[in-house]
Amino acid sequence: MLVTGSVNTLSTKWADKTDSQGRQEYHEFDHPFFQAAGMFLGELSCLMVFYVSVANLRRKGELTAEEDPKNHKWGPTLFVLPACCDMCGTSLMYVGLTMTSASIFQMLRGSVVIFTGILSVTFLKRKLMRFHWASMFLVLLGVAVVGLGDLIVKNSSSSSKSTGTQMLGNGMVIAAQMITAIQMVVEEKFIGGHNVPALAAVGWEGFWGLTILSCALVGMYFIPAHLPDGSHQSGHFEDSWDAMVQISNSWKLVVAIGGNILSIAFFNYFGISVTKVMSASHRMVIDSVRTIVIWGFSLAVGWEKFSPLQLVGFVLLISGTVFYQEIWKFPFGEPSWWGYSEPSDHQLLDGVDKDDGLEDPEDVLGSAASPHGKAPQKKSFTTFDETSQTGEKCAHRGSMTGSFLGNK
Repeated sequence: MLVTGSVNTLSTKWADKTDSQGRQEYHEFDHPFFQAAGMFLGELSCLMVFYVSVANLRRKGELTAEEDPKNHKWGPTLFVLPACCDMCGTSLMYVGLTMTSASIFQMLRGSVVIFTGILSVTFLKRKLMRFHWASMFLVLLGVAVVGLGDLIVKNSSSSSKSTGTQMLGNGMVIAAQMITAIQMVVEEKFIGGHNVPALAAVGWEGFWGLTILSCALVGMYFIPAHLPDGSHQSGHFEDSWDAMVQISNSWKLVVAIGGNILSIAFFNYFGISVTKVMSASHRMVIDSVRTIVIWGFSLAVGWEKFSPLQLVGFVLLISGTVFYQEIWKFPFGEPSWWGYSEPSDHQLLDGVDKDDGLEDPEDVLGSAASPHGKAPQKKSFTTFDETSQTGEKCAHRGSMTGSFLGNK
């Protein structure tokens, strides 16, 4: 998960920085919408894995009636609206990534906590405690410091970009997090309660995202675009033909685009496979180390220059997320004033069995928690609702862009 999650962002940025011969001239690979389509292709592969797994279980006679796709009460069109949100958010993030550095891009994605918290109150009617609001303020402060550090220190990756372009790119990444938060609310409203296998959810969102975006790419070709910064040399808003010509003329682009597709596929698969045995602490560590890996790699290869303010902003972002998820509690003030509550006995059992990831081979805890004293039937697939429950403390599951259901 750590490797594939890091590769996803780094391969996308590598493609953005690679020059290749296009249809008309030699230029940078400036095709963010084309790359977004590649991301959806990676998600779509999860659907193939799901149906291959279903066929294998059916052959072995281990497929339960509840898990058989023939008995599902939901249809693929259930994922059209979430896929549209995912498409808009992913495309906007990839456009922003062409204007800013990879580490700033990854750090600013942490701002999704703010939008998710606000939308959960507005649309899901959830109540946020004082520690939630304080944590969101820390994240907001961290985002501001990270953005300021990016403007003060001229990264080598942004040497040709003006201050206004960098600010616009950072703004796009942040705006994309608002769309991502909307996607989470939409998923919870329309997909929650349908007992949808998580692999199928990722796959169908990839199918609809790829289908809709492919149609949009055709329309983008006929939209003229001549920008002052010299991008879009072909004169089209998005020239997919030029993108394919550039890929055919550069092995680096073949590796970068292939890495983008494969990394998002494996990241979603690995993430869903282990989400039931991961606690919020584990997910937090993976996300933090992922950002550090991307930042460290960018510094090592000379894509960026070190910024002390960026480090301060990163610490603030991590602190805000840690306090929001209740991994740590604010050390001052009364816990009751902050809104912390003591878990019940039933929550403690659930926390050990599901949230802490401890093994219980005899399912003693599951039997104790069951009102009839019987353990629930073992399932072959992790469902969307289960990933929501395991990630509930996070209050955000994140888009499929480098993030599996149950994690951003």
